[in-house]
Amino acid sequence: MQRRFGQVLIPGVVVLLAVAGCTSGAGKDGDGRDGGEQSSGGGQQGDGRAVSPLKNPDGTKPGLAPLTTAADKAAAERIIDQLLTKGRGPRTGYERDKFGYAWMDTADGVPLARNGCDTRNDLLRRDGQRLRFRSGSDCVVVALTLHDPYTGKTIEWRKQKAAEVQIDHVVPLSYSWQMGSSRWAESKRQQLANDVLNLIPVEGRANSAKGDSGPASWLPPSKPIRCAYAVRFAQVALKYELPVTAADQRMMRRQCGR
Repeated sequence: MQRRFGQVLIPGVVVLLAVAGCTSGAGKDGDGRDGGEQSSGGGQQGDGRAVSPLKNPDGTKPGLAPLTTAADKAAAERIIDQLLTKGRGPRTGYERDKFGYAWMDTADGVPLARNGCDTRNDLLRRDGQRLRFRSGSDCVVVALTLHDPYTGKTIEWRKQKAAEVQIDHVVPLSYSWQMGSSRWAESKRQQLANDVLNLIPVEGRANSAKGDSGPASWLPPSKPIRCAYAVRFAQVALKYELPVTAADQRMMRRQCGR
Protein backbone atom coordinates (compact mmCIF):
# COMPACT_ATOMS: atom_id res chain seq x y z
CA MET A 1 0.00 0.00 0.00
CA GLN A 2 1.25 3.46 -0.83
CA ARG A 3 1.10 6.11 1.85
CA ARG A 4 1.04 9.82 1.31
CA PHE A 5 2.35 12.39 3.74
CA GLY A 6 0.70 15.74 4.12
CA GLN A 7 1.27 18.75 6.31
CA VAL A 8 -1.17 19.94 8.93
CA LEU A 9 -0.47 23.53 9.88
CA ILE A 10 -0.85 24.60 13.49
CA PRO A 11 0.38 27.93 14.85
CA GLY A 12 4.12 27.56 15.14
CA VAL A 13 4.10 23.85 14.33
CA VAL A 14 4.23 21.68 11.22
CA VAL A 15 3.22 18.09 11.82
CA LEU A 16 3.73 15.35 9.28
CA LEU A 17 0.92 12.84 9.09
CA ALA A 18 0.97 9.37 7.66
CA VAL A 19 -2.38 8.96 5.97
CA ALA A 20 -3.28 5.36 5.41
CA GLY A 21 -6.05 3.87 3.36
CA CYS A 22 -8.16 0.92 4.41
CA THR A 23 -8.61 -2.03 2.12
CA SER A 24 -11.80 -3.41 3.61
CA GLY A 25 -14.43 -2.92 6.26
CA ALA A 26 -13.80 0.76 7.00
CA GLY A 27 -16.39 2.12 9.39
CA LYS A 28 -18.16 -1.26 9.70
CA ASP A 29 -16.48 -2.75 12.71
CA GLY A 30 -19.27 -2.86 15.25
CA ASP A 31 -20.45 -6.46 15.11
CA GLY A 32 -17.25 -8.20 16.21
CA ARG A 33 -17.36 -10.76 13.36
CA ASP A 34 -13.88 -10.28 12.02
CA GLY A 35 -12.81 -13.45 10.27
CA GLY A 36 -9.04 -13.93 10.23
CA GLU A 37 -6.32 -11.67 11.49
CA GLN A 38 -3.04 -10.25 10.33
CA SER A 39 -0.35 -8.84 12.59
CA SER A 40 1.46 -5.55 12.85
CA GLY A 41 4.40 -4.73 15.08
CA GLY A 42 3.11 -1.28 16.13
CA GLY A 43 0.57 1.49 15.66
CA GLN A 44 0.09 3.01 12.25
CA GLN A 45 0.17 6.54 13.67
CA GLY A 46 2.74 5.98 16.43
CA ASP A 47 4.53 3.37 18.48
CA GLY A 48 2.31 3.66 21.55
CA ARG A 49 4.70 5.82 23.57
CA ALA A 50 2.77 8.57 25.30
CA VAL A 51 3.47 12.16 24.25
CA SER A 52 3.02 15.28 26.36
CA PRO A 53 -0.01 17.35 25.32
CA LEU A 54 2.34 20.34 25.15
CA LYS A 55 4.23 18.58 22.35
CA ASN A 56 1.12 17.21 20.65
CA PRO A 57 -1.14 20.22 19.99
CA ASP A 58 -3.07 18.55 17.17
CA GLY A 59 -3.54 15.15 18.85
CA THR A 60 -2.01 13.08 16.08
CA LYS A 61 0.64 11.54 18.34
CA PRO A 62 -0.16 8.71 20.75
CA GLY A 63 -1.19 8.78 24.36
CA LEU A 64 -1.07 11.38 27.10
CA ALA A 65 2.19 11.71 29.04
CA PRO A 66 2.37 13.27 32.53
CA LEU A 67 3.65 16.81 32.98
CA THR A 68 6.28 16.74 35.72
CA THR A 69 8.68 19.68 35.39
CA ALA A 70 8.08 23.17 36.77
CA ALA A 71 8.44 24.62 33.27
CA ASP A 72 5.82 22.28 31.84
CA LYS A 73 3.40 23.02 34.67
CA ALA A 74 3.90 26.75 34.17
CA ALA A 75 3.13 26.30 30.47
CA ALA A 76 0.06 24.26 31.43
CA GLU A 77 -1.18 27.04 33.70
CA ARG A 78 -0.80 29.59 30.90
CA ILE A 79 -3.00 27.47 28.64
CA ILE A 80 -5.65 26.94 31.32
CA ASP A 81 -5.66 30.67 32.14
CA GLN A 82 -6.78 31.44 28.56
CA LEU A 83 -10.12 29.70 29.08
CA LEU A 84 -13.34 31.68 29.30
CA THR A 85 -15.88 30.66 31.91
CA LYS A 86 -19.66 30.60 32.09
CA GLY A 87 -22.41 28.65 33.79
CA ARG A 88 -23.40 25.26 32.46
CA GLY A 89 -26.62 25.41 30.45
CA PRO A 90 -29.40 22.83 30.18
CA ARG A 91 -29.00 19.50 28.42
CA THR A 92 -32.33 20.03 26.66
CA GLY A 93 -32.29 18.84 23.06
CA TYR A 94 -28.98 16.98 23.27
CA GLU A 95 -28.71 13.85 21.12
CA ARG A 96 -25.54 12.06 20.06
CA ASP A 97 -26.74 12.05 16.45
CA LYS A 98 -26.55 15.84 16.36
CA PHE A 99 -22.76 15.37 16.27
CA GLY A 100 -22.96 13.00 13.30
CA TYR A 101 -23.06 9.23 13.38
CA ALA A 102 -20.43 7.62 15.57
CA TRP A 103 -16.87 7.54 14.23
CA MET A 104 -17.59 8.98 10.81
CA ASP A 105 -14.61 9.34 8.48
CA THR A 106 -16.13 12.31 6.66
CA ALA A 107 -15.89 15.11 9.25
CA ASP A 108 -13.91 17.69 7.32
CA GLY A 109 -11.33 19.95 8.92
CA VAL A 110 -9.80 17.48 11.38
CA PRO A 111 -6.67 15.30 11.15
CA LEU A 112 -7.06 11.79 9.68
CA ALA A 113 -10.48 12.50 8.15
CA ARG A 114 -11.30 10.88 4.80
CA ASN A 115 -8.43 8.41 5.00
CA GLY A 116 -10.67 5.40 4.37
CA CYS A 117 -10.70 4.32 8.03
CA ASP A 118 -13.25 5.35 10.65
CA THR A 119 -12.29 7.50 13.62
CA ARG A 120 -12.40 4.73 16.25
CA ASN A 121 -9.96 2.55 14.34
CA ASP A 122 -7.73 5.57 13.65
CA LEU A 123 -7.47 6.08 17.41
CA LEU A 124 -6.79 2.41 18.14
CA ARG A 125 -4.01 2.46 15.54
CA ARG A 126 -2.60 5.72 16.93
CA ASP A 127 -2.36 4.59 20.56
CA GLY A 128 -2.22 0.79 20.41
CA GLN A 129 0.80 -1.49 20.32
CA ARG A 130 1.12 -5.02 18.93
CA LEU A 131 -1.88 -4.41 16.69
CA ARG A 132 -3.73 -7.20 14.95
CA PHE A 133 -6.01 -6.36 12.03
CA ARG A 134 -8.95 -8.12 10.44
CA SER A 135 -7.71 -10.29 7.61
CA GLY A 136 -7.33 -8.27 4.42
CA SER A 137 -7.51 -4.90 6.19
CA ASP A 138 -5.01 -2.43 7.59
CA CYS A 139 -7.88 -0.48 9.17
CA VAL A 140 -10.05 -2.66 11.41
CA VAL A 141 -8.18 -3.46 14.63
CA VAL A 142 -9.22 -6.71 16.31
CA ALA A 143 -6.54 -6.94 19.03
CA LEU A 144 -3.98 -4.64 20.65
CA THR A 145 -2.06 -3.75 23.77
CA LEU A 146 -3.10 -0.40 25.22
CA HIS A 147 -1.35 1.58 27.93
CA ASP A 148 -4.33 3.44 29.40
CA PRO A 149 -3.30 6.89 30.66
CA TYR A 150 -6.42 7.33 32.81
CA THR A 151 -5.84 4.30 35.03
CA GLY A 152 -2.18 3.46 34.42
CA LYS A 153 -3.21 -0.06 33.42
CA THR A 154 -1.95 -2.09 30.47
CA ILE A 155 -4.91 -3.66 28.70
CA GLU A 156 -4.69 -6.67 26.41
CA TRP A 157 -7.73 -5.90 24.31
CA ARG A 158 -9.64 -8.20 21.96
CA LYS A 159 -12.53 -7.11 19.79
CA GLN A 160 -14.72 -9.91 21.16
CA LYS A 161 -14.89 -7.77 24.33
CA ALA A 162 -14.99 -4.43 22.58
CA ALA A 163 -16.30 -2.40 25.55
CA GLU A 164 -13.12 -3.04 27.57
CA VAL A 165 -11.56 -0.19 25.58
CA GLN A 166 -13.65 2.86 24.77
CA ILE A 167 -12.80 6.12 23.05
CA ASP A 168 -13.19 9.02 25.46
CA HIS A 169 -14.24 12.46 24.29
CA VAL A 170 -12.01 14.53 26.57
CA VAL A 171 -14.53 17.36 26.35
CA PRO A 172 -17.73 15.31 26.41
CA LEU A 173 -20.22 16.05 23.67
CA SER A 174 -23.05 16.61 26.14
CA TYR A 175 -20.82 19.00 28.11
CA SER A 176 -20.07 20.92 24.91
CA TRP A 177 -23.80 21.09 24.16
CA GLN A 178 -24.44 22.69 27.54
CA MET A 179 -21.56 25.11 27.02
CA GLY A 180 -22.63 26.34 23.59
CA SER A 181 -22.25 23.74 20.83
CA SER A 182 -26.06 23.50 20.67
CA ARG A 183 -25.85 26.70 18.61
CA TRP A 184 -23.11 25.50 16.26
CA ALA A 185 -23.49 24.36 12.68
CA GLU A 186 -23.71 20.57 12.49
CA SER A 187 -20.41 20.43 10.59
CA LYS A 188 -18.57 22.00 13.55
CA ARG A 189 -20.18 19.53 15.96
CA GLN A 190 -19.04 16.69 13.70
CA GLN A 191 -15.51 18.06 13.86
CA LEU A 192 -15.54 18.10 17.67
CA ALA A 193 -16.87 14.53 17.79
CA ASN A 194 -14.17 13.19 15.46
CA ASP A 195 -11.18 15.42 16.17
CA VAL A 196 -8.29 13.25 17.37
CA LEU A 197 -7.27 16.08 19.73
CA ASN A 198 -10.45 15.34 21.70
CA LEU A 199 -10.20 11.53 21.62
CA ILE A 200 -8.24 9.03 23.74
CA PRO A 201 -8.68 5.23 23.93
CA VAL A 202 -9.04 4.31 27.60
CA GLU A 203 -10.38 1.63 29.92
CA GLY A 204 -14.10 1.28 29.35
CA ARG A 205 -15.05 1.44 33.02
CA ALA A 206 -13.16 4.69 33.54
CA ASN A 207 -14.84 6.24 30.51
CA SER A 208 -18.28 5.13 31.69
CA ALA A 209 -17.63 6.58 35.16
CA LYS A 210 -16.74 9.94 33.62
CA GLY A 211 -19.99 10.35 31.69
CA ASP A 212 -20.37 13.98 30.63
CA SER A 213 -18.48 15.38 33.62
CA GLY A 214 -16.11 18.30 33.53
CA PRO A 215 -12.86 18.29 35.55
CA ALA A 216 -14.56 19.59 38.70
CA SER A 217 -16.68 16.42 38.84
CA TRP A 218 -14.32 13.80 37.38
CA LEU A 219 -10.59 13.37 36.92
CA PRO A 220 -8.59 10.33 35.76
CA PRO A 221 -7.97 7.84 38.60
CA SER A 222 -4.22 8.05 37.92
CA LYS A 223 -3.08 11.20 39.74
CA PRO A 224 0.19 11.71 37.77
CA ILE A 225 -1.80 12.22 34.55
CA ARG A 226 -4.24 14.79 35.86
CA CYS A 227 -2.33 17.93 34.87
CA ALA A 228 -1.85 16.58 31.33
CA TYR A 229 -5.57 15.74 31.20
CA ALA A 230 -6.42 19.29 32.28
CA VAL A 231 -4.20 20.67 29.52
CA ARG A 232 -5.80 18.47 26.88
CA PHE A 233 -9.28 19.52 28.07
CA ALA A 234 -8.18 23.15 27.79
CA GLN A 235 -6.61 22.65 24.35
CA VAL A 236 -9.87 21.27 22.99
CA ALA A 237 -11.98 23.99 24.61
CA LEU A 238 -9.71 26.73 23.24
CA LYS A 239 -9.61 25.26 19.73
CA TYR A 240 -13.41 25.18 19.57
CA GLU A 241 -13.92 28.44 21.50
CA LEU A 242 -15.88 26.65 24.21
CA PRO A 243 -16.04 28.13 27.69
CA VAL A 244 -15.78 25.94 30.78
CA THR A 245 -17.37 26.40 34.16
CA ALA A 246 -15.47 28.42 36.76
CA ALA A 247 -15.36 25.32 38.97
CA ASP A 248 -13.82 23.29 36.15
CA GLN A 249 -11.15 25.91 35.51
CA ARG A 250 -10.27 26.08 39.22
CA MET A 251 -9.90 22.30 39.36
CA MET A 252 -7.76 22.29 36.23
CA ARG A 253 -5.44 24.91 37.73
CA ARG A 254 -5.18 22.88 40.92
CA GLN A 255 -3.96 19.81 39.01
CA CYS A 256 -1.08 21.83 37.60
CA GLY A 257 0.07 23.47 40.78
CA ARG A 258 -2.32 26.20 41.87
